[in-house]
Amino acid sequence: MSVIDEIKSRIDVVELISESVKLRRSGKNYTGFCPFHANTRTPAFVVFPDSGTWRCFGQCNEGGDVFRFVMKKEGWDFPQALQYLAQRTGVQLEAPSPQRQAEEEQFERLHALLEDAVTLFQHHLLQNPSGKPALAYLQKRGVLAETIERFGLGYAPDDWDTAVRYFTSKGYSPEELLQAGMASERQSGSGVYDRFRNRIMFPIRDGMGKMAGFGARILNPEDNPKFLNSPQTPLFDKGRLLYALDQARKEIRARDQVVIVEGYLDAIVLHQAGFTNTVSPMGTALTEDHLRMLKRFTRRIVLALDADAAGEKATLRGLEMARQAMDHGAEIAFDPRGLLHHEARLQADLRVTTLPAGEDPDEVVLRDPQEWEQILQAARPVVVHVMETLASGRDLEDPKVKSEIAAQVLPLIEDVPNAVEREAYRQRLARLLRVDERAFVGQAAPPARRPRRRETPGQAAPRPGGMLDITANQRTRELEFHSLRLIIRQPEALYLLDRALQQAGVSRFTPQDFEHADHQVLVRLAQEALAQDEQEPNQYIQAGVPETLTDLFESLRSPIPFGEPNADRLIEDLIRTVLTLRYVRVNESVAQVSQMQEDLQSQGEAKLKPYYELFSQYMQTLSRLDKALRSPLTLD
Repeated sequence: MSVIDEIKSRIDVVELISESVKLRRSGKNYTGFCPFHANTRTPAFVVFPDSGTWRCFGQCNEGGDVFRFVMKKEGWDFPQALQYLAQRTGVQLEAPSPQRQAEEEQFERLHALLEDAVTLFQHHLLQNPSGKPALAYLQKRGVLAETIERFGLGYAPDDWDTAVRYFTSKGYSPEELLQAGMASERQSGSGVYDRFRNRIMFPIRDGMGKMAGFGARILNPEDNPKFLNSPQTPLFDKGRLLYALDQARKEIRARDQVVIVEGYLDAIVLHQAGFTNTVSPMGTALTEDHLRMLKRFTRRIVLALDADAAGEKATLRGLEMARQAMDHGAEIAFDPRGLLHHEARLQADLRVTTLPAGEDPDEVVLRDPQEWEQILQAARPVVVHVMETLASGRDLEDPKVKSEIAAQVLPLIEDVPNAVEREAYRQRLARLLRVDERAFVGQAAPPARRPRRRETPGQAAPRPGGMLDITANQRTRELEFHSLRLIIRQPEALYLLDRALQQAGVSRFTPQDFEHADHQVLVRLAQEALAQDEQEPNQYIQAGVPETLTDLFESLRSPIPFGEPNADRLIEDLIRTVLTLRYVRVNESVAQVSQMQEDLQSQGEAKLKPYYELFSQYMQTLSRLDKALRSPLTLD
């Protein structure tokens, strides 16, 4: 039995989910209101004790196993959920090597050192006279006492060895102070000194809330740099950390939106005002890793940039959207093409909003929280933001100005992958410049796109008549495993799988076709492999498999018992396996909806109507799937 299966065998899915969802028995299953979308009328969230799974039959239409529930509820990735559930159930994860165990113990010691540093700096801010200027500065910026406590804000004294002496007295070595980023080595090599001096300290935590490092702001205008982050350490990687994410993740998921601001105090004051879906990249480059982290919680991402950062000058430079570390004090540069690239790769909704000239987000929200809300609501798609920014204050009657703006915007429009969006943006640009849209024809050639592999599978023999007489609990994991085994062998088969499902009149394949979170993780990895261009898909998948899923991945790659299929047979096998899996799932959904209808018979037609509609939809889908399974496979 694998560790994942052992955890599932030990955990009571009803008990775990009922800790956050009020459930009541409905036949052999349990129902309640879905915790992942707003709904107080129809209890469409169902927990299946027999299979250890759950599903929402309402708006979000999501489901999975206990791992998937914990991942979605907490915003964790699979390894984090695995670690939590292993601890909860007392399952011992694979014993690490002595070297790895020593590393983990050292990491925990460094985390503890940094937690002690939070206490040290907060003491100097709140209880030491030397911290009064720092406290006065925070109060002047509108930061309340409870917010200081909540974010652990502190003050590093204007001394060369306060932290070094404190931690040395607690038994930490100079090497550990260097590893934690709390000290710097003297040029002479004869010891260490405090890295942070006479600065306001901002503790930086990872997504799990563990201390990773610090950001530090000067108090003396003569000091440099203005902002100083911890150096790169085993715990601190600024390209993979977002300030305040540990406190923002639940609200990001609840609002289905994240707002990215530039500074620490911007994020802090916005949280204080109730806008707790706010994070900051801490002045470093906003990376695709950052956006992938946020995509676990939402696909709706708003960049709240100041007027200069996203203004005309920066736009016309066409630079990469990046900012050097605050240590170097470089200004942020706005790159719309880079944003469109991220948006397409991540299938996200990236929007941009700008602030009143010369104002920061914290100033706006302290003056009027409603004004900040309106600024967020006015966030515009990247292309619209660019065209309107370029047009602002320009003479749009001048043909040269029209031509210049069109030359800047049309290449961006051609970068948009969706044809409907491209057409809408062209129309909007034509209206803005007051020209005929036909004037744009031929001005911007579409970028070269990577050709996708096309294969024509052979036809399969018709299936015998009669609906499949199978149950979900007996077959689903087997069907999922086999589908995944084929996908891992030939990721490009997903293109033809989607085409076959469309021909059958059903929705495209998604990770939600699988109930088991470990399977979903690998499906997403395969989809990411097809969306990128840097590596061959198989290489990308192999490099990206989480360590916790190595055994599963190797078992998927082991020889198939009845022989390895050729390319055409593999595609045919994958399509039929997924169709069968869909049939099993929908058949079980029909049974569950019927049970819900029985439970609500006494509550009137109004309560039953949504279930009648759902039942009808499922029966139509069953009919389409049955027809597809009976028919020869054609993908011409």
